[in-house]
Amino acid sequence: MADTPTTLATALDDVAADIDRRFDILLEVPDDPRADLYRAMRHAAIGGGKRLRPLLTQATARLFSVDRDCAGRAGLAIECIHVYSLIHDDLPAMDNDDIRRGKPTVHKQFDEATAILAGDCLHALAFEVLADPATHADPFVRAELVLDLARAAGPAGMVGGQMMDIEAERSSFDLPAVTRLQALKTGALIASAVEAGAILGRVPVEGRTGLRGYARDVGLAFQIADDLLDHEGDEAKMGKRLHKDADAGKETFLSLLGVDRAREQARMLVAQALTHLNSYGPEADLLREIARFTLERDR
Repeated sequence: MADTPTTLATALDDVAADIDRRFDILLEVPDDPRADLYRAMRHAAIGGGKRLRPLLTQATARLFSVDRDCAGRAGLAIECIHVYSLIHDDLPAMDNDDIRRGKPTVHKQFDEATAILAGDCLHALAFEVLADPATHADPFVRAELVLDLARAAGPAGMVGGQMMDIEAERSSFDLPAVTRLQALKTGALIASAVEAGAILGRVPVEGRTGLRGYARDVGLAFQIADDLLDHEGDEAKMGKRLHKDADAGKETFLSLLGVDRAREQARMLVAQALTHLNSYGPEADLLREIARFTLERDR
């Protein structure tokens, strides 16, 4: 990733190329019976996607002059978790989707068993990457990175949110419940991406309050924007099936607030996220651009 991207578009392009390069190295296809497993991981991981989470890690790490390669490795680990979650979400037992990022989902391109194993492998690889001394020389920093990502990915984070999402098909959720669901399912990993940058910068826990507030607000704004895109977006641009939650009868920010109030809530969250960065100067401009991008994106 370039030292000083001039625009968010440049930063997104740079981090996408960096993550693809890292996955290409990490997932080199072996000449043995595991080949299809690696091909399945590559199918899901390389090409496509916004790479928002590794960009958040890079942008936060830059505040504290963290080595770019260390930040890149931490971002790769978080993206491994994100991609594994997409593979498993697409399975017939979950959302039963055929298209992801404009191409067949892993279980369609290969088969269900291979898709499950590919997701399992990416989950394991995330922690292998973080625990490697190449990510940071200090074992205490590496241990904190592992702990934070494990919490964000597990029952108190992303997977817990996914379980709530399944329950939402059988129950009627009010606004606090939907907010909690999305704070776990989507927000926890976004928060972990920001947290990773601060951990790499050796920022003490009490010094991360503003960044945590920023991440919380950006995560919720991102999900409201996702709901809006699901309602009025372009399926070709999104690269996936739309209107799934409505078809399943799930409550969302849109169904509970209406389009106009949901959009206004997202704007308020972005404005609030920006206030959490008031103690930083121009070095936080990329984080500010990312917050605004949550409302401006078309996919």
